[in-house]
Amino acid sequence: MGARKRSSTNEDIFALIGKAENIEEAAVALQAMAHPIRIKVLCLLSSGAMPVQEITEAIGTTQSNISQHLGILKASGMIESRREGTRVFYFVEDPRILKLIALTRDVFCTI
Repeated sequence: MGARKRSSTNEDIFALIGKAENIEEAAVALQAMAHPIRIKVLCLLSSGAMPVQEITEAIGTTQSNISQHLGILKASGMIESRREGTRVFYFVEDPRILKLIALTRDVFCTI
């Protein structure tokens, strides 16, 4: 059974390697996540949309700093935004990104 599972895993890996667009998309997402503040932002947003002010308060840094990180996450396609009056709400829409955030939490935030 172990050899069969390994063979299936190898086939999956080789199938993924053959899909350059998927590899590029994964690289962009992982690079965008490669900062502690951006990981915190993504963890917050995995629970639902939040305005910039609440993100700033929850993380404990300046609004300017948060805005820079939100810009990087948005440019990478990991988050989206919507305006409601004078407030801008950020959220994660892609279920793949939500799964990536959940997996990151499971691997690094549980004992």
